[in-house]
Amino acid sequence: MKEENLDGKVPVRAYTKADLAMLYNPGVCITTALQLLRRWIYANKQLMAELQEAGYNKNRHSYMPLEVKLIFKYLGEP
Repeated sequence: MKEENLDGKVPVRAYTKADLAMLYNPGVCITTALQLLRRWIYANKQLMAELQEAGYNKNRHSYMPLEVKLIFKYLGEP
């Protein structure tokens, strides 16, 4: 079932890292999109600090809703 979003915003929910990376970088391959998103996240010290407080695990294959909310807060919505 596809999520409908009438206001045009990207919903805050759990995303795989690949899915979120592709939302931010739709015109590139998945590997490049993942690398870009990871660089943006790691370059933002405040974002990294808040993600770590929220329980971020770099080895997990998805971002939890709280992590997505923080990413949107610092990087903007895709």
